[in-house]
Amino acid sequence: MNRELTSGNVTGTMLVFAGPMIAGNLLQQCYNIADTLVVGKCLGAGALASVGAAYTLMTFLTSVLIGLCMGSSSVTAFYYGKKEYGRMREAGAASFVFIGAVSAVMNVLVFLWIDWILRLLCIPADLGGMMQDYVWIIFGGIFFVFLYNYFAFFLRALGNSLVPLIFLGAAAILNIVLDILFVAVFPWGIEGAAFATVLSQAAAGAGIGVYAWVKEPLARFGKKEMVKVKERLPEIVRFSLASSVQQSVMNFGILMIQGLVNSFGTVVMAAFAVAVKIDSFAYMPAQEFANAFSLFISQNKGAGEKKRVSLGVKSAVRTAVLFCLAVSAVIFAFAPQLMGLFVRAGEHEIVAVGAEYLRIEGSFYCGIGILFLLYGYYRGIGKPEMSVVLTVISLGTRVLLAYALAPVPAIGVLGIWWAIPVGWFLADATGLLYLRKCR
Repeated sequence: MNRELTSGNVTGTMLVFAGPMIAGNLLQQCYNIADTLVVGKCLGAGALASVGAAYTLMTFLTSVLIGLCMGSSSVTAFYYGKKEYGRMREAGAASFVFIGAVSAVMNVLVFLWIDWILRLLCIPADLGGMMQDYVWIIFGGIFFVFLYNYFAFFLRALGNSLVPLIFLGAAAILNIVLDILFVAVFPWGIEGAAFATVLSQAAAGAGIGVYAWVKEPLARFGKKEMVKVKERLPEIVRFSLASSVQQSVMNFGILMIQGLVNSFGTVVMAAFAVAVKIDSFAYMPAQEFANAFSLFISQNKGAGEKKRVSLGVKSAVRTAVLFCLAVSAVIFAFAPQLMGLFVRAGEHEIVAVGAEYLRIEGSFYCGIGILFLLYGYYRGIGKPEMSVVLTVISLGTRVLLAYALAPVPAIGVLGIWWAIPVGWFLADATGLLYLRKCR
């Protein structure tokens, strides 16, 4: 199922490769959307606000691991494009050891610091106990998040984006079934939603790991590759840490915004919990297309196909802009109806706040679509540090503006919503100016 990205029609190759990645990440969102839908309908606004705050926290933590896996996959794709399979396996072994160690340390630290983390997020007293019950269980799945993403990004670097989709699709279906069973049928409350997510993550991680080891020879490594771990580690660490910092800084900024949102009370918390998931679901295809674009750039750079890299950039920009414009129109038109899917009938205030957020963010999806492509391009050409710079600009602007504007009585929570697209466009301008300078 591996696919060479160094030949064939440029646009068609990227779209065919990106298709399963887009579908897979949309299914990934189903993990949390299923929690939100079942919890919101069955357990009410308090439980919905707790799951939303926990989702932001878990997204930040998993973004560290996803960033590490994403960065290491650029190295894998580069050696695969050069057809240096021995070095590719050595890089795979080094990344597995490094990222696996990071996930283990992260799991321990999270359990040790959980009380401090919840205080930092300014969780209202009436929701503290409920959220703590949820996150204690959800954090148990961190290792499986690493396992799935390591093998998923490794296979994608070989051009195989279909197998990760299959395992993720099965896990998403399992998650929805278990959510209904543990929350709507059994009286397990918010803990049931957490158990459903962790068991689904375990199934995806273990399943894809076994598949890759049995079916993909290039994914196997033994003593020969392990002795080269120390030699390959600097390259892996450079790419992995840059991508991880970029991902984690982005989500740390969102986490800081979550703390500010929490200060506005349960209604805004619940609205934000739903709206962020709709928002993420809407622009996720653009994000995954950019990740596919990045691996396309890496493989073709490794193969020395400079003209194909240039054609790929032009095609990716056209595709991303057209998609973002279409999604912006849909979100703006149907924001209240989308919010209404996730809350109980009669909770009009939550719907109104969430729709306001969606219409502001949704009007500017082209900004984040271009930003995702810039992240992918700089990662693909071997300059992952530039992705970090753009993320710091985007998130720094968002956080500073939000904290400056939200306390102003005449602006309030609107200041948080408007700070986000401003950050996107400042980062876009910086990335495009640097690209022009390099050329």
